[in-house]
Amino acid sequence: MTDLWPDVRPDAARRLMAAAVAAFGERGYHATTTRDIATAAGMSPAALYVHFPSKAAVLSAISRSGHEKALAMVTAAAAGPGDAAARMRVLVTEFVAWHARRHRVARIVQYELTALPEPDYEAVVALRRQTDAVVRSLIEDGVSSGVFRVSDIRSAARAVLSLGIDVARWYTAESKPDPETLGADYAGLVLAMLGAAGA
Repeated sequence: MTDLWPDVRPDAARRLMAAAVAAFGERGYHATTTRDIATAAGMSPAALYVHFPSKAAVLSAISRSGHEKALAMVTAAAAGPGDAAARMRVLVTEFVAWHARRHRVARIVQYELTALPEPDYEAVVALRRQTDAVVRSLIEDGVSSGVFRVSDIRSAARAVLSLGIDVARWYTAESKPDPETLGADYAGLVLAMLGAAGA
């Protein structure tokens, strides 16, 4: 799981983040201690403080990274080739597949927001607003070009993102179908919801 944060240095910090995901996933954020995280990473509790000043700082690093990845993913898909329907298909397929494939970290990223310290919470909310704006802009493009038939663009954008985010709540390693197939299935549902021709 340390591959989720290739830019985080040193390796010990990545190991702590991966251990925190495992601990938060098993016990919940509030029931997890810094000792739990450090032990799962094979370190002493004191070693955690070398890289993160608190348990909340670990959560913030995980959450911010996850939301930055989501924003980059939807931005790249929305700017890709094809009409609005083709770009939305890619966006939803990748967004849903990521939330299924990385369901443990995605669950923490999406559902532990209220545990973040206020400045980190505000930073993550800003990233979520940017992500929503990208999806809304793509839907607006589709409506203006006649590809989509939607009257409430804001609600449609929220629905698109909510479908993908909710996958992290229920998906497990044993779930079917596989993440890529699920993403493609959800993309078809989204295009139908947006009134795309032939969806």
